[in-house]
Amino acid sequence: MINLMYVVLMAMLAMNVSSDVLKGFALVDEGLNRSKDNSAITNAAIYEELDAAFKQNPAKVRQWHEKGLQVRAMCDTLYNLAENLKWKIVREADGEDADINDIKKRDNLEAATHVMLAPGVGQGGKLKKAIDTFREGIIKMVNDTAQREIIRDNLSTKVPSKAANLGKNWQEYMFENTPVIAAVTLLTKLQTDVKHAEGEILHQLISNIDVKDVRVNQINAFVIPSAKTVVRGGKFSADIVMAAIDTTARPEIYVGNTLLKSAGGHYETVCGSTGDFTLKGYIVMKNGNGETIRRDFTQPYTVVEPSATVSATLMNMLYAGYQNPISVSVPGVAVNKINLSMTNGSLTKKDGGNYIAVPSKVGEDVTFTVTAENEGRQQEMGKFTFHVRKLPDPTAYIQYTDANGNATRFKGGRLAKQTILSAKGIGAAIDDGLLDIPFRVLGFETRFVDNMGNVIPEVSSSSDFTQRQKDVIRTLNRGKFFNITRVRVIGPDGIERTLPYALEVTVN
Repeated sequence: MINLMYVVLMAMLAMNVSSDVLKGFALVDEGLNRSKDNSAITNAAIYEELDAAFKQNPAKVRQWHEKGLQVRAMCDTLYNLAENLKWKIVREADGEDADINDIKKRDNLEAATHVMLAPGVGQGGKLKKAIDTFREGIIKMVNDTAQREIIRDNLSTKVPSKAANLGKNWQEYMFENTPVIAAVTLLTKLQTDVKHAEGEILHQLISNIDVKDVRVNQINAFVIPSAKTVVRGGKFSADIVMAAIDTTARPEIYVGNTLLKSAGGHYETVCGSTGDFTLKGYIVMKNGNGETIRRDFTQPYTVVEPSATVSATLMNMLYAGYQNPISVSVPGVAVNKINLSMTNGSLTKKDGGNYIAVPSKVGEDVTFTVTAENEGRQQEMGKFTFHVRKLPDPTAYIQYTDANGNATRFKGGRLAKQTILSAKGIGAAIDDGLLDIPFRVLGFETRFVDNMGNVIPEVSSSSDFTQRQKDVIRTLNRGKFFNITRVRVIGPDGIERTLPYALEVTVN
């Protein structure tokens, strides 16, 4: 009777999935989706390169192009199966109007079990078979031994030994009583692994093609303009040459029907009106047999009204209190002849056409005014307005040094206990691959879960782990987790804020 009560209690604890854990799965799924989408973009670019190379030289590229099509079909089949299963699980939990990007019943323990394991209709066995078929087919195409083992491990359907002792097969181990958000995250990871394997094969295929191989069998005339767009009042200039010329026998260059008398084929004319124009002419020279060779040339160019471009180097918005990199350029005007001014803030000139803009107030637009020296006089080239907002929330992380001595930012997942304890504390930064803006951590809270499911908070009033926090971490066994939450930070804009999400750490 006591054993039966213990089993019931453990089942109740298993069903009581905390909101922090569910939120952690959602954050992991979001990160995996970003990685998956980035891999898909990269892979699509390689497919386009393969297609272009095939069109240019079908005989040479055919075998690699056909393998690329085979890889795409294999990857799409497994990827689409995983995507279909994600939708089925979410709809089983939330109904037909479910949104996979906004799951309502994240903690539902029955939906994944029903979709994947229901007798006669469960899709778990079908998914396992598809993964095994894909894995064994794809690794045969990988030449690199290390990458082959990575792909094999990522797509393994072996049940860990501890789980095997319970008599579970792979699909039961993965999806039985698994919360909806966890099941979706597992399938997203599978899609990410598929895209990674696809990318490895595609890089290998494209490396077998010398897409830059060029066979020269013609002599052609070329016009090399200094710019195709010219400001009205400026000058259009171009160098007109013939490829592989003999320096002892200069060709004759005709613009229209007029012989160009400048040395080296340099041509220049003043542009007095706007519009589209074409430089036309021809080049004549003697070949080794004394025969005259003529090659015609044309070069379109555009003359425009005075204009300028101001762009935020890292973002479309400017952030108050932050040193926003700004670049400015004017077609046809050297950067040392361009001046820039701004409202609602300070502006510091750097090298070339680069500036640092620091807006003063959130919500008040910044207006940049560009002037440039054009033919000896200052001329206004345009005004540009940007909105100003406060810096977004940063991401908390644990910084440690890896085996190669590199500083590494841990943002969630599994981490060795010794690595956690060797870290001084936590940091925070806007670090999304585009921005890298550090914030100062003022304090944070760790939340541990004891064996009865009780949450035990520990508070630090700085960026460092307290001795009490480290003592609790030392007691955690492998596979146990804790959350770092209520992280208080202050950014370069001077605004203090508490981060709305938690950093989940699983002891490895």
